[in-house]
Amino acid sequence: MKGIILAGGMGTRLKPLTTIINKHLLPVGPYPMIYWPIIKLKEAGITDILLVINGADQEMFETLLGDGQNFGVNLSFIHQKGPNGIADGISLGKSFVGEEKFIVILGDNLFEDSLASYIESFRLQEKGAKVLLKQVNDPKRYGIAELNIEKKIITSIEEKPIHPKSNLCVVGIYMFDSSVFEYIASIVPSDRGELEISNVNNLYIENDQLSYDFLNGWWIDAGTHEALHIANCFYYSNNKEENNE
Repeated sequence: MKGIILAGGMGTRLKPLTTIINKHLLPVGPYPMIYWPIIKLKEAGITDILLVINGADQEMFETLLGDGQNFGVNLSFIHQKGPNGIADGISLGKSFVGEEKFIVILGDNLFEDSLASYIESFRLQEKGAKVLLKQVNDPKRYGIAELNIEKKIITSIEEKPIHPKSNLCVVGIYMFDSSVFEYIASIVPSDRGELEISNVNNLYIENDQLSYDFLNGWWIDAGTHEALHIANCFYYSNNKEENNE
């Protein structure tokens, strides 16, 4: 399997910091944020990784990451033109992925769990997609899944609902087969002007091809000042011995 990390966007919620630097280069613990999804993929055996970035930021990313040799991975870059949505960013990986299954991580999603067991489960899945879920206190901010517990299926996903049907957030970790590119090509931009990943996942639901698992450890979308602070607190509170050396 290959991996795609989405690291574009404008980082509006983190201004003024992001006026001069891409949010994925801001520090979480001793490293820039972008290190963490690369490390998580490498630990799970994913070594061919595509970073989807803003064209203006490529020099910064290449200076920091090079071709990935220091991480033991192979990194390549592609540019996303404008904040056109997660699904748009994924569509740029079509030639990189080919016919393989692959995993997508949003670059500002930080989490504790190893991805290995989730990826192995998806490898055994004949076709379709898999999402990971986590309970949240503020479901109006996220894509929210409604489950049929008896059948163990997701019945719908609603993006940033006014009246959430659950508190189960679809976190920014997705696994797809190559049919995702046909689904993306079939959707239209939302009122926000973006190709919504929730619409793509709902097409998988319509075809009974979307599975799910739950994240067990902590997870955070580090896209705000408060969340970035909390992410740093998680790191330093969980690595006290290492930090005191």
